[in-house]
Amino acid sequence: MTAAFSQDVSGDMLEYLADQEQKSLLRFLTCGSVDDGKSTLIGRLLYDTKLIFEDQLAALERDSAKHGTTGEDIDFALLVDGLEAEREQGITIDVAYRFFATSKRKFIVADTPGHEEYTRNMATGASTADLAIVLVDSRQGILRQTRRHSFIASLLGIRHIVVAVNKIDLVDFDQAVFDKIVADYMDFAKDLGFKTITPIPMSARFGDNVTTASENMPWYEGRTLLEHLETVPVENDYLERSFRLPVQLVTRPNLDFRGFSGQVASGRVSVGDEVTVAKSGRTSRVKEIVTWDGNLETAVEGQAVTIVLEDQLEASRGNMLVSPGDRPHVADQFMAHVIWFHADAMMPGRSYVLRTEADSVSATITTLKYHIDINTFAQEAAKSLHMNEVGVCNISTQSPIAFDSYRDNRVTGNFVLIDRFTNQTVGAGMIDFPLRRSQNVHWQALDINKEARATLKHQKPAVLWFTGYSGSGKSTIANTVEKLLHAKGRHTFMLDGDNIRHGLNRDLGFTQEDRVENIRRVAEVAKLMTEAGLVVIVSFISPFRSERQMARDLFEPGEFIEVFVDTPLDECARRDPKGLYKKAIAGEIDNFTGISSPYESPESPEIHLHTIGHEPVELAIQIETFLNGQ
Repeated sequence: MTAAFSQDVSGDMLEYLADQEQKSLLRFLTCGSVDDGKSTLIGRLLYDTKLIFEDQLAALERDSAKHGTTGEDIDFALLVDGLEAEREQGITIDVAYRFFATSKRKFIVADTPGHEEYTRNMATGASTADLAIVLVDSRQGILRQTRRHSFIASLLGIRHIVVAVNKIDLVDFDQAVFDKIVADYMDFAKDLGFKTITPIPMSARFGDNVTTASENMPWYEGRTLLEHLETVPVENDYLERSFRLPVQLVTRPNLDFRGFSGQVASGRVSVGDEVTVAKSGRTSRVKEIVTWDGNLETAVEGQAVTIVLEDQLEASRGNMLVSPGDRPHVADQFMAHVIWFHADAMMPGRSYVLRTEADSVSATITTLKYHIDINTFAQEAAKSLHMNEVGVCNISTQSPIAFDSYRDNRVTGNFVLIDRFTNQTVGAGMIDFPLRRSQNVHWQALDINKEARATLKHQKPAVLWFTGYSGSGKSTIANTVEKLLHAKGRHTFMLDGDNIRHGLNRDLGFTQEDRVENIRRVAEVAKLMTEAGLVVIVSFISPFRSERQMARDLFEPGEFIEVFVDTPLDECARRDPKGLYKKAIAGEIDNFTGISSPYESPESPEIHLHTIGHEPVELAIQIETFLNGQ
């Protein structure tokens, strides 16, 4: 290659890159029910815009012969259905992202699955999209999943919809079929808040109205899909929104440099601008904006930067640098829409890990206000959220977080819920607003604190949390422990499961939801008692690890002592001191632990008692010895 030719290529490449930077970017997704042609449509778009290399086309032809569902024709769905399981079953499972560009615009498209069990994947693809193509099979019309995906798209802030009435060739390009489907869609979507809804009849397999106008539908006078995607106005108002930088990392390579690193979530910031630390309210000015490629005068949404302030302010991971004139909410209680992903239902009162763009805190869904019927969008009372359901909840976090309402900022207004033990993402949420009660209720400083009360009693506060099957001996051992401690002059109080249900928790039954609330209330009472300086003895089956972890999180390190009373289930059933096992086995008692409801054994309790062959006094002495050694 000659130097002159190299310079020409370099010049052409720089010109090409500069041209690409000037183009606007549209993020969109395809969604809808199973087998509506989502993957085929994207494959057709890539093929018709000549973005498939010759070797890819050859591989596609081979794969079509092996896995294809279109006879001798090319199966364009295989371009994006990359998983072997997807090809074998002819379905989309994972979210596939593809980039392509035309002379007018750049695109990032997400191909999302249609199966109901993969709704979480669809929500992932929708979370960053500006437009959704909702595919509808001309033969099937509007289905449940069409409604579900449209509702989720609305919930996640998408304002532009294309109703792609696909496989129109299979109904002889009938305009009446198209008009009926469009009318049905417009009827149920009229209150979803979409800015534009554009219906297009098409055949993704044969390319009708995808990139070129179809000769088979002279009655359709609108734009092709590609023409619409190239021209649909996308709101570029992100620079006008208030500045937000969620702090991901505090960078301090040496004593002379301290910067706050993260990706600008919205707005812009320049050297010399005032910024505020969201949680503390302290304000400084921007001294430098540092990037890998050098310092900037101004940073805008999407840029990863490190901001150096003129003053030494504290802003660790989980905080935000924001515009002083428009600060986000900082609260520990808020209302949110939640999409539930997991097969195990969401339980109000159960503790989860809530993660925002940069923060991670323990959180509890205090109230499920209602769930939303996906067919009618009616608000219906419910005690729990099941897989793929959408509900409106009140959520309480263990410590305040900084956030915006999702409608104002999609980045700083979203969160996910994580199961504490499996680390699985079980739900995703969009914050509506902080609860007024969180703004009106504050901690009152008290002159006499827990340490002062405990000193007066000459003891260290603690919670002995006994857990095990019904009939395992929890209450007997706990009662013996209290007698031993009382004889030694220790100040104690015992909370027994049956006794509490006669008073504080008399309104609760034995459903999973009520059992979660049962433990939440007792844990809060036990916490108050430790504030009084007491040794609190709690004897509850408390079958779920998540609730025991929720209780543990309320206390200071070392205060919560989990005592696993380990008695085999068959021995508990043999003892059956209250006759409950007999009734449960006969089906007379629902949700009975060990019979019709699971018990999750502690994985690492502080004290593990094996009761077979040991007397209660002997086991109680083990616990007293543990306490004396602390």
